[in-house]
Amino acid sequence: MVTVTSGRRRDPSLAAQVLVLQLVVVVGVLALVAVISLRQSGATFRAQSGSQMRGVAEYVADTFQVRTKLEEASGRATGTSARDTINELAPTLDAALTTSAADEIDIATPDGEVLVSSDPLRVGERIAVEGRAGAQWSGLREVDGATVVAARAPVLSDEDGQEGDLVGLVLVEQDYPSVWERLTSSAANLALFLGLGALLGVLGTYVVSRVVKRRTHGLGASEIARLADHREALLHSIREGVLAVGTDGRVTMVNDAALDLLALPADPVGQPVAGLGLADQVVALLDGSAPADEDAVAVVADRVLVFNRRTASSGGSRIGTVTTMRDRTELVSLQSQLSSNLSISDTLRAQTHEFSNQLHTISGLVQLGEYDEVRSLVGTLTRRRAESEDFVTSRIDDLAVAALVLAKASVAAERGVRLELTEDSALPPLVALDSADLTTVLGNLVDNAIDACSGRAGAEVTVALQSGTSFLHVEVGDNGPGVPEELRGAIFVRGWSTKPDVLGGRGIGLPLVQLICAQRGGSIEVHQRDGAVFSVRLPYSATRRVP
Repeated sequence: MVTVTSGRRRDPSLAAQVLVLQLVVVVGVLALVAVISLRQSGATFRAQSGSQMRGVAEYVADTFQVRTKLEEASGRATGTSARDTINELAPTLDAALTTSAADEIDIATPDGEVLVSSDPLRVGERIAVEGRAGAQWSGLREVDGATVVAARAPVLSDEDGQEGDLVGLVLVEQDYPSVWERLTSSAANLALFLGLGALLGVLGTYVVSRVVKRRTHGLGASEIARLADHREALLHSIREGVLAVGTDGRVTMVNDAALDLLALPADPVGQPVAGLGLADQVVALLDGSAPADEDAVAVVADRVLVFNRRTASSGGSRIGTVTTMRDRTELVSLQSQLSSNLSISDTLRAQTHEFSNQLHTISGLVQLGEYDEVRSLVGTLTRRRAESEDFVTSRIDDLAVAALVLAKASVAAERGVRLELTEDSALPPLVALDSADLTTVLGNLVDNAIDACSGRAGAEVTVALQSGTSFLHVEVGDNGPGVPEELRGAIFVRGWSTKPDVLGGRGIGLPLVQLICAQRGGSIEVHQRDGAVFSVRLPYSATRRVP
């Protein structure tokens, strides 16, 4: 459970905010449905009622009694006789009003003066005549501030069974229902639809709020924003590189340190790890295809990086991997110095052991009085060492490298291995930096070769050194078991960590050689001959050290 503590009042959880928002949306949708329903019911009422009112108006206007009475009234002067004639139409209006849904029926002159009406108070009033008086009309009207559905039909005189002149107008009205009346008239259907809509909306909102609450651990929006800000600040402030990869092999998160250590582009998030230009071994360490070993080592550009990978999961499901990486270039350099010191110690120990055996032999001969044998042995030893030194120094003009080859020959001899410098070897004096890097490379390759063939019958290590115009060529071979082809990449990635005696100088040789080659723009390759053969191309300065 993720919790956030703050001195401020806790904001409503994101789930609660989503719930409120969803309810507001549901209420808005229901209100819109109600409005649309009211508009539809109003339009339906206007259409149906207008048609009914037109029918009633046409029926009344076409009544024989109405046509004849209006014709008689129009042919007489205004007075009691005309009024009596018109009043005889009142029963006709009452009958039509009773048998229809109309609320008001008026009979008026062609110019709009009401002659007879179902409402006696309207007699004598003048009504507005929309459009042409002799034409039918229907629509909405405002009467005393109220809206009515009205229809008008012309009354024509009857002349020998033929329609004659316009003698009057029939106006039929029905009150337009209020909003409440329209709601109550469609209450059953509207209540059903609104009820179903509200129920589905509330249920959907509740489900969404529960999902959001579970995914956000009940946090508020501002708390989630603060968590995201803290996460970004922490990730980008730590010195170790952190890179996360999803199950699809794409980068999901990376901090600034990882960008720098792996020399990645500015924004690799979303890109496949395999497409970032990294070595295959590094890609395998990052995407989880390689075994998840502790402190796996790889050389990236000119750095030695230590990788630690963990599987990331959420809710019991795997979502990818998270890999941390640390720069151990300085540590490897220190280990290189320690390895050189240990190599010198081994050399001195081997020479001490060799001299001790020779001194014991001389001491025994002296005690036996065999002085001629002493002179012969000393001469032989001196001549053999001088020949060995002359062979090496005649081909290697750099004193540090020559001394290294002589020292390694003594170490190899003690372990029963013959170390031989090839006849075609030739090395000029070097500047201090080139000499130091070459001794490191050569020393580690020779140590690995001695380890590989030590204990075998006829164990032998060969060393070849040549110099070109801009590159030094180093080749160290042995007659050991060799390196299987499938492991020729891995030995440069994890070789130094596979042996427990790291502080003793073991296991760091090949990654260190590859690091030096990468830093200087050189290369190292391994292939098979009688055993393993390591070939190195190492750039060197054109300025030569004076012998």
